[in-house]
Amino acid sequence: MNPVSRWWRDPWRKPYALATVTWAYLAWSILPVLIAIGFSFNGGRSRSAWQGFSFRWWVGDPNAQESLLYDPALRQAIFQSLRLAIVTTLVAVPLGTLFAIGIDRWHGRGPGLANFMMLFSFVVPEIILGVALFLFFIFTLKSVLQLGTLAQILGLVTFQASYAVIIVRARLLSIGPEYEEAAMDLGGSPTQSVRRVLLPLLYPAIFASAALVFADSLDDFVIVRYLSSGASSEPLSVKIYDAARAAPPPSVNAAATMMLIATLSAIGIAALAYRHFTRGERQEAGGAKDFVSFQV
Repeated sequence: MNPVSRWWRDPWRKPYALATVTWAYLAWSILPVLIAIGFSFNGGRSRSAWQGFSFRWWVGDPNAQESLLYDPALRQAIFQSLRLAIVTTLVAVPLGTLFAIGIDRWHGRGPGLANFMMLFSFVVPEIILGVALFLFFIFTLKSVLQLGTLAQILGLVTFQASYAVIIVRARLLSIGPEYEEAAMDLGGSPTQSVRRVLLPLLYPAIFASAALVFADSLDDFVIVRYLSSGASSEPLSVKIYDAARAAPPPSVNAAATMMLIATLSAIGIAALAYRHFTRGERQEAGGAKDFVSFQV
């Protein structure tokens, strides 16, 4: 049988076409990012011609105020992005964890409605949610709360808490109620069983949701742009967008590279924490697998 006929009979045995399309898509997605990162180390202002390797746009002359380190506008945007991401993570993840535990313990018709309302903010397009929050703050809370950092945090928490709920609920379903029931059978109160038994088992999901919320809040654009009150409350994502429309210097590439590094670092730390907290489970699973193999 010739190779064409063999492939036609079983095209998934060696899916060369699928692999080619996959690698082409990855190259198309990653190549512009790598080019942007490379030009953040360009020695000149050109964004199309390489003029030598330099850290000019990262830690350049402080008198020129054109590098990422000394540009006051970029530094303010970096601090604003970190402020929003950290506070959103500290608020959204505990709220989402408590909400997930409450939904898991709540019986009747109420949990379905509460779960639907939580998922509704997750599936609604972010631009619609951003416009709705903007109109809500402008026309309903204008005498109580103004646009700015606090409004941005409230908007991000509204959107990001659903990530923690979904991840923690998935972990709760995999754990089951047996551990809590065993703790209460041994004399523990419901509060003690949650604090000393359930929460340690939820640490992997909590860390994973914290990393996801932090990374998504750090580079969020739609909600924070609608709820910003001016240059002082604009995060780095908005600064990069505004600068990209008016011939930005390579220091903007450096800012985008730093944002990418921060996001990947958060995800990497969460992955290491997840492996650390689930090490015992993996060892038990490996031991059970070896036992089954031995019996067979």
